[in-house]
Amino acid sequence: MHQVPDERLALVIIPTYNESENIASIVERVLKASPSVHVLVVDDGSPDGTGEIAERLSEADDRIQVMHRAEKNGLGAAYLAGFASGMAQGYKLLVEMDADGSHPPERLPALISAVVDDSGGRVGGSIGSRWVRGGSVVNWPRTRQLISRGGSWYARTMLGLPIRDVTAGYRVYRSEVLEQILADSVESRGYCFQIDLTRRAVGAGYQLVEVPIEFREREAGESKMSGGIVVEAMLRVTQWGFARLFRRDTFAR
Repeated sequence: MHQVPDERLALVIIPTYNESENIASIVERVLKASPSVHVLVVDDGSPDGTGEIAERLSEADDRIQVMHRAEKNGLGAAYLAGFASGMAQGYKLLVEMDADGSHPPERLPALISAVVDDSGGRVGGSIGSRWVRGGSVVNWPRTRQLISRGGSWYARTMLGLPIRDVTAGYRVYRSEVLEQILADSVESRGYCFQIDLTRRAVGAGYQLVEVPIEFREREAGESKMSGGIVVEAMLRVTQWGFARLFRRDTFAR
């Protein structure tokens, strides 16, 4: 088990399913950009050998860990397993990052600094944001941008959230914040998982700082996004929004 001597030391959790073309590159970029961080690859039984590649990386570098899960069970479940492992090992900062290269590891130092350099003590996490000044997307069709912007606007409006990129998946959280907001069970998956954590953190009184990033569409492998994931997210947001309206939601403000 890794020793965690520094409150700035982060565990970067990278869920994978059939990311054999991307995993070595993204791990290399993470460790080059932030040599002091550790990486946890959470592989959901990828049949393309992603888990085996991750194991070879781990054998060559003790900053890299691998968690093998038996089946594909959703992004949210993979992150929850990674959070639990990181907190058990004593990491103070836990990072969410996609395996496909869309989240630039080169922005990780800025995301970490936004959290640990907080003097007021209420910054619970940071978000790599596409939709704040300085943020951008590359190689996305107009329709995809509209869906992402529209989804963030709808969630922000329904849930009263002061976040521009509510659905963003590139994040840093303090471990004590996650411990608090995950005290109640989380059943949401994928696209919806990020919205759920956002509303929980804001509802608990924490600030999430948005750091601009350049988001790039993957160049290799297949996207895991689907229409069903988007529909699930919008239905849950509507449910949470009405619960907030009638003050039946623990995390409502």
